[in-house]
This record gives sequence, C-alpha cells and structure tokens, in this order.
Amino acid sequence: MDSQKSYQRKKQRIIQQFRTIKKAKDGSGFGLAKQGSNLFRTRSQTKKARLDVRDLNQVISIDKKHLTADVEGMTMYEDLVRETLKHHLLPTVVPELATITIGGAVSGGGIEASSFRYGLVHETIEEMDILLSTGELVTARRDNKYRDLFAGVVNTFGTLGYVLRVRVKLIPAAPYVKLRHYRFSEPKVYFETIEKVAKSKTYEKEAVAFMDGMVLGSHELYLTLANFTDTAPYTSDYTYLRQFYQSIPRRTEDYLTVRDFIWRWDTDWFWCSKRFGLHNPLLRLIIGKWVLNSKAYWKMVRMDRQHKLMDKIQYFTGAKKEEAVIQDVQVPLQHAVKFLDFFSKKIGIKPVWICPTAMYNKKVTYPFYTLDPKQIYINFGFWDFVPAKANDPTYHNRMVEHEVNDLGGRKGLYSDAFYTEEEFWKLYPKNLYTELKKKYDPEKMFKDIYQKCILSE
Repeated sequence: MDSQKSYQRKKQRIIQQFRTIKKAKDGSGFGLAKQGSNLFRTRSQTKKARLDVRDLNQVISIDKKHLTADVEGMTMYEDLVRETLKHHLLPTVVPELATITIGGAVSGGGIEASSFRYGLVHETIEEMDILLSTGELVTARRDNKYRDLFAGVVNTFGTLGYVLRVRVKLIPAAPYVKLRHYRFSEPKVYFETIEKVAKSKTYEKEAVAFMDGMVLGSHELYLTLANFTDTAPYTSDYTYLRQFYQSIPRRTEDYLTVRDFIWRWDTDWFWCSKRFGLHNPLLRLIIGKWVLNSKAYWKMVRMDRQHKLMDKIQYFTGAKKEEAVIQDVQVPLQHAVKFLDFFSKKIGIKPVWICPTAMYNKKVTYPFYTLDPKQIYINFGFWDFVPAKANDPTYHNRMVEHEVNDLGGRKGLYSDAFYTEEEFWKLYPKNLYTELKKKYDPEKMFKDIYQKCILSE
C-alpha cells in the first residue's frame, strides 16, 4: 500500500478510536499503547484506556530535493535511519539509541553528537500532525496559527497532544565516518577546547560534523571529533565482542561505517550493559550479537520492573540498597568545570557522557525547553547506581537537581525527578502552560506535566 494512503488510514482509525475512548471516559485515566518506551521514570500501574498507536511506525516519504522526511510518530530511529541511508541521507540529529521514537524525541527531548551544530531534535522539525484532546487533528508549524502548540509540545511529554507525524530535516551522509579521540587532563582546557570547536566547527584544520566526549576521571577526559568521509582505510566493528567506549582511551583515530557510527552507543547502551554482566567477553561470545542492543536491554529492564528481580537479589544476598542516578542534565558551558567537580566529589559515577549543545535557530524559542541562544551548553549524561542513604532514598538525585538549578541548567524529565510542585513551576512557565492546556486540552483528557513527569501518575 502507498505509504501516504497508509498513513491516512491509520490516522482516521486512531482519531475514531480516540473519540470512542473519550466518549466512554470514566476517570480511570488515559494513555498510549505503543511499541516501546525509553522513559526511566517509575510510572503508575493503574488500568487505563489505551489508544493503540503501535502501527504508526513507518517512514511515509523522503524528499531528496528539499532534504526532508515525513515520518509517523512512533517510528524508531533505527527504522528511519535505515530508510534515509538508502538515499545517502541522515536525520539532522539522531539520538544515540536505536529504539528512541521520533515522536518521543520531539515531545521529550533528543540529543546527540551533532547537537553542537543543529541543536536538539525538536529544532530540526518543520511541521507536526498533533492529535488534540478534542479529537481534532491539526498540522502545526512554527509559522502558522498553531505555532504556540508547535513550540509547546516540546518537552511536555504528550500532555498537550499526541504527535502522529513529523517532517524532519535531513543532511547528506557519506559512507564512512572518521573519528579522532583526544585526551585531556585538565577540565578547564577540555571545556575551552569544546567551546572553540563548537564555534569554529573545525579542529586542527579538519571539519567537525560530530562532537561528544567521555569523562573517566577528574583528570582523564576524552573528546571525540568526527566527520564524514567517502573512503576509509579500514573500519572497526563494535557490535559484538569489542566495546566502543573502551576503544576511546586506546586509539587516537578510528573509522566506522556511517551506520555503525550512528549506533556506536547502542550496542552497549553506552556502557550500561555492565549492569547485566555483559562486559564479560566470554558471556558476550556465548550469547551472541542478538542481545547486544537497546531493544534487548529494555526487555531486561521491563522484566526487572515487573518481577523486581534486583530487589529480590539484594534481599537474599544482603547487598546494600542502591539509588538509581539516571539523568541527563544541561549545564551552561561556563559552569561545566564547577559541575564536573561537584559531580566527581559528591556522586562519583563514571564514565560520564559529554554532549555539547547550542541552539540551531537562535530566533526560535521553545518555552518548556528554554536555552540561552548566546550560550553553549554541556549535556552531562550519567546512568548508574550508587549506595543509597538509609534515611533518604532520593538523596543523590536531589543533590544533582539542586546543583543543576543553582548553575542555571536543566534536567531531562525522561527519568525520575523529585521537584516539589513549587520548585517545578519555578523552572517552567506555569501561566503559559495553563493557557495552552485550556486552549488545546479544555476537558483535561491528558495529565498535566507535573502529574505525569514528577508524580508519575
């Protein structure tokens, strides 16, 4: 079936199903039945009516002339990248995990190594079809009458409407990517170098298309700079026995196919596969490639959540209780050294992912993901467990939240957050959010953002 016609049929089915659910709404709640989630938030297990959007997962069309792709909202980036690479193209910003959906990256924030050039995923979107709580489907752009909705759905996690289709910008892609790894011993010099690269888009007379980094210690920091190339003297493989992050301290230069570069972090969920014992070379050899990817890890996480396996193991072994500190935080570059010093002393998780970010279109604002257009930000990503405080199971997360707020940064809301309602609405514009809810969700079919993201209702 023609992809455009297929989307139209799915769209009408979803609208009809939504209206049926709405008519029968009994106050039990409302949610989506979808093909997966990259949220680390603890969520309510109450029974809810579910809008089935699982088949909304196709690339509708690719416009090679205007360098755009029309994509259904539940399409995983793995599938989107597969289609665009057939035309030697890539989405402008591809989040690091293959299982992330494009609708999720828009409504919840998406970032990667090209973000110092193009900003976050939502900055690369030209238009969206959004299903409102009234049952109406509207097409929102930054220059039409739904411009407030276009900006408002960003980082509000589906509480203003559901994204059914997006039009995303593409860039030309070469067959290979050349990587250069640089080691630094002083954080100040490290972040100064990041600033120079972010502004010039070059380093040592070579162009830079991608930039991210990794911190192994307060005096062991790595910066990876990469660019497309038409030829490669060799290509490395980090999809099975070897781990990408372990190669960074060992090499100064590397080459990957463009596909393997885009998914370089997916094989080991950055380095989080160690939580499942998969850093063991013998275990990797035995289980094979099929379990080394974010899809498999998410299945393990869901199984753990459902059966509380780690809690049972800790109980029977007498292991100390742990606190999950799973966060991505944006900190202004001028405060990056201070934050890293705090984090190294107070939290101590390593490695830490470093991803520089700058606004793409400095004239466009997104009220629920506000960045200073004159500022470069550093995204610090850290995902691990630390020994829990006996009398305060959220101690370390709260400490991080307070430090980030004090430094003028922002925390991603994809994982558990512990703000009081007063703290939360100091960070986000409550009056504007209330106006948008009244305009686009007048019957309160959807949760509000504080209920959904902080209270996990």
